[in-house]
Amino acid sequence: MAQQQDKAKETVLSFINALNDENFDAARRYVHDHLSFVGVLGTRDGADAYFADMKKMKLKYDLKKIVADNEDVCLFYDIAMGGDITVFASGWYQVENDKISSFKVIFDPRPLLEGSDQK
Repeated sequence: MAQQQDKAKETVLSFINALNDENFDAARRYVHDHLSFVGVLGTRDGADAYFADMKKMKLKYDLKKIVADNEDVCLFYDIAMGGDITVFASGWYQVENDKISSFKVIFDPRPLLEGSDQK
């Protein structure tokens, strides 16, 4: 069980590192085709839809804490969303067969919404 947990944690961290490096092809290798993403501001069904957005947004993750339980991995991180906007968030990643099958991210969206009101 510890080996499975370590592998899941390694998969998620490799995914995050590839996103930070804007190496979307490498990041794509860590997720299932049928990836399900649920976030505060929307959802994405399928890896292609998710990565189409990520290539535009180019978010940066500053990892603060990792918690793993079997094939569930939870990360706490600051996400730089461009400009001066950084939000503290938590992501719950579920790994199946050494690839991320789904994840949910929660954060307080007010800094993003307030920034869009000023434009």
